[in-house]
Amino acid sequence: MTSAAARKGSQFERDVAEYMRGHGLPNVERAYGAGRPDDVGDLDGLPAWCFELKNQKTHDWAGWVDELRREQANARAQYGVVIAKRRGQPVRRAYVVMELEQLVRLLVERETLA
Repeated sequence: MTSAAARKGSQFERDVAEYMRGHGLPNVERAYGAGRPDDVGDLDGLPAWCFELKNQKTHDWAGWVDELRREQANARAQYGVVIAKRRGQPVRRAYVVMELEQLVRLLVERETLA
């Protein structure tokens, strides 16, 4: 049997994947294999991206971003974000955190294509 914390985390992963699919990203699904040395994040379906999802009472932004960086390297993904559940809020109100360097690169790429 899984712990209550693991069940909450899994449910948040399902909820985020469902939200993303329902908003124009039909290939997004949960990734399996969390905790393995070659972990590539919590969601699949967007090859350039690595997602680390967290549903925890306290926020450890630095630790989570460090974990994301390892998984992003494993996935060979250009961009990575931490998505953290907000207490008492629907999934669409989750926090999204990424390093500034990656955000700037993403914005420059987007502006270049526009």
